Parts: sequence; structure tokens; C-alpha cells
Amino acid sequence: MEKPEPVGSAWSAAVGQGGGVLRSVQIGALALESGDKLPRVTIAFECWGTLNDTGTNAVLIQHALTGSTHVSRGDSEEDGWWEGLVGPGAVIDTTKYFVVAANMLGGCYGSTGPSSIAADGRPYGSRFPFVTIRDSVNAEARLADRLGITSWHAVVGGSMGGARALEWAVMFPERVRRCAVVACSAASTAEQIAFAQAQVLAIRQDPNFAGGDYYDGAAPTSGLGLARRIAHITYRSEGEMGARFGRAVQPGENPLGRGRLRPGGGAEGRYQVESYLDHQARKLVGRFDANSYIAITEALMSHDVTRGRGTLEQALGKAAGVDFLVAAVTSDRLYFPAQSEELAAALPGAVPVRYIDSPIGHDGFLTEVAAVGELLQDSFFTD
Repeated sequence: MEKPEPVGSAWSAAVGQGGGVLRSVQIGALALESGDKLPRVTIAFECWGTLNDTGTNAVLIQHALTGSTHVSRGDSEEDGWWEGLVGPGAVIDTTKYFVVAANMLGGCYGSTGPSSIAADGRPYGSRFPFVTIRDSVNAEARLADRLGITSWHAVVGGSMGGARALEWAVMFPERVRRCAVVACSAASTAEQIAFAQAQVLAIRQDPNFAGGDYYDGAAPTSGLGLARRIAHITYRSEGEMGARFGRAVQPGENPLGRGRLRPGGGAEGRYQVESYLDHQARKLVGRFDANSYIAITEALMSHDVTRGRGTLEQALGKAAGVDFLVAAVTSDRLYFPAQSEELAAALPGAVPVRYIDSPIGHDGFLTEVAAVGELLQDSFFTD
């Protein structure tokens, strides 16, 4: 197999201080935890800033479930999902740090996933193997090698990104100096797995799913939309939904007329919260692949930092030399603050849980950018 040319610091120097443009690197074949093997893997990423000569000023930011690599605008025209946190003079200052965000293995934003073309010229579809959080971290380590990164100044992630950040610290403690695990736990709980299963089945039971081989026909958009509705309910708190929507009716519609159908299909009327969930579903369906949603969701279901490593304390003991920031959202009902407390208590040394005070719910780690920035500034980016 042809070996890819090294990228190293010359790549980051060419990117300059702006960045924010999607790029990709071939990392070769990848053996998976399941025993399967992906013969040729591409990892997509965005980066900002310039890598120093020793390869030690890099920061890795890990996206959440359906998130992307686009953390910050940079040279692009689109705001990033943590806009204001990364950039010249920001908390993660790209005049000092080389910032990288990689797309999860199994995703649909450039990294190898179910919609990628296999060796036979067809999308993987149903043939795409089961991947885990650890598999993606192994792929990301190959990316770091290609970029010339010897160690991360910090690895930062929220939700599924927090799971990836935690695995980085345990799998490669010699390459991670600081690790931020935000709105995440040491392992996916039974309830989190239950919510995830409902989402996966919503997609698989869509008549257009075709066992995962739908790329030549209609996509399973109804199932993917339903999966997103289920997920989004867990991302927002009951209080936030109540304060924002209550029992208000969508303007011009009549929920009491549900027995009648519109000429174009659909119910006669909705409550505002229903319209909101419909909107969230449409947004995701327009940008995400259903098979990737399944692949990444099942990867997150597999998240368990103790798997094959003994007790929680024993597993986390592998990261004894890493400085940790553990943060929870006060109103989170998907990853309860108590789960962050359990993780922090098992980490080597005295690691307090820091709190993002937000009524939003789990998504508070995305919406409260200033609060997240303050925590990171205090912990990892103080001059």
C-alpha cells in the first residue's frame, strides 16, 4: 500500500492563522475493536493557527454526536458551533495554539463512514463495520502523527466529544497534558442507551431504510427526523421547554383539529413545541446521513472507559499525569451532574466538578459559550 506523504508543521504553516476550512488526510488501514478492519481510512478535520517546531502547542476539540469540525469561522463565511471560543485573542488563542477538530470515524462530514465509497465503487451502507469511541481515537492519533503533533496542550470535548477526550487521556496519556470532559460521564448509562436505541430503531424501521442500502433511492428521512426529535427532547430541560413554549399553539394552527388531515398530509394543527421539534428534525435531515447517525450513536452506546481496564479508578489511573477539567451543566437531564461527580471522584488527585449554570439542559455546553470559555481559561489557558 502506498504510504501517504507526511504533513507535519508545513501543513499548519500553510493554513495560516485563519483556518476553518475542511481538509482530509489518508491514514491507511485501521484495525477495529470488533476485530473488523477498514482497509483505507480518511479523517476529515479543520484547523486554525500554526503548529510550533516541537509539535506541542496543539489543542484538539472534539464535536458532539451530530456536530461537525467547524468550531470557529476562521477563513470561512459560516460561524462555528463554539464561535468566539477559538480565534486570535480568544480563550483558545490561535496566535498561540494550533487548534484541530476532527470528524468522528463513521461520520458524514468527510471522515470514512457508511456513505463513503468502498473498494468496489459503491457506498459501504450496510457493510460498514461497527466502530467505537476508541476506534475513532486511534484514527485521530494517526491524524496527529500526520500533522506532526507530538503532544496535545489540551484535548477538549462536550457530550460525545467528552467521551472521546476522556479516551484520549487514558489511551495516550503521554500525548495529552490536559483534558476537559464536559457534560459527559465515564460510561453510557442504561437510560442513555435506552434513549439511543429508540433513535436507532426509528431509523431502521423507516420503510426507506432498505437495511442500510438506500443510497440509490429515497433516504429514510422520516426515521432520521423522528430520531432527532427523540434526541432533542433529552438535550433540553423540561423547564426550558415549559418557559419557552408552554402549551402555546403554533400560530394559524389548531391542535384540537388533529382528527383532520391537511390536503398535503400532516396533522391539522400543532402546539409550538411540536413545531419546534419538527424544525429540529428538518434541519438535521438536510445535513446528516442516517447510517452515520446509527454508526455514531452505537459508538456512543459502547462508551465505557472501564472496558477491559478493571475498576473505574484503575482505568482512570492510566491518565495519572494528565490535568483534568470535569464540567457539568446544572440542568442536564441526559448526562446528570451526579455522573460528572462520579467521574471526577475516580480521577487521580483532587479534581473538582465545575458547573455551567444554565436552564437550557444538556445543550448548555453549546449555548453557554462564555461560561465554557471561563472554565477553560481558568483551568488550561491562563498565561
